[in-house]
Amino acid sequence: MRCSYPAHKIPINNNEWLDSWLIKSSVTNTKGIVILFHGKIGTKSSLLDAAKVFNDLGYDTLTIDFRGAGTSSGNKSTIGVEEAEDVVAAVNYLKQLNLNKPVILYGISMGSAAILRAISKHNIQPDAIILELPFTTLLKAVKIRLKNESLPPSPMAELIVFWGSIQHGFNGFAHKPREYAKDVKCPTLILAGKRDRTMPITEVKKLYQNLDVPKNMVIFPQAGHQVLSRSHSKLWTQAIKPTFRTSKCNIK
Repeated sequence: MRCSYPAHKIPINNNEWLDSWLIKSSVTNTKGIVILFHGKIGTKSSLLDAAKVFNDLGYDTLTIDFRGAGTSSGNKSTIGVEEAEDVVAAVNYLKQLNLNKPVILYGISMGSAAILRAISKHNIQPDAIILELPFTTLLKAVKIRLKNESLPPSPMAELIVFWGSIQHGFNGFAHKPREYAKDVKCPTLILAGKRDRTMPITEVKKLYQNLDVPKNMVIFPQAGHQVLSRSHSKLWTQAIKPTFRTSKCNIK
């Protein structure tokens, strides 16, 4: 898919970078900027439907390829652990551009986990966040995936997380977006699919309960674990519009 959006290369270090598109809203006096982060199998191209809606609502957008995805550097995924550093890099990049506008973070699945970890572990302070299809803990997500494949969740899930931790050099058992949520200090909107077999609503509600901020959760009755701005575009747009009524990004 070819796009003509202005490309921005965001450096992580001397050897790593993030590729992104900065898409300006046509609305005069834009209200802020939304940084969009994709899921594990996505790229910044999969975020264009959502970006278009944000643009129409008067917000500029920055769509990001995580490291290991799209045209960014790297070839691995850490399900939101190292991706949290990419979130930090994107937020800091906007500061360098001196846009002086409210910053909203939007993430899908792994992107949601990366946002929450960036807030909890790296102390970034966005003005609002939108978490689409979030998972509660890495171990729980692996257990559910195995169960859906008719495989025994334990001890296979523990072995998978343990081996992944050894491979990538972090403690996967401690990767718990549900716990990171306790450190959120900004208004939060959660979007979840009632038919999501990857992370059931009962689990998402546990994360939601840990948010001690102005918050709202919208459940999509017919949705599974899929990009909601594509599969349920009308309901998705209706869900986010109240969040963006003002430049203060109120979530009611």
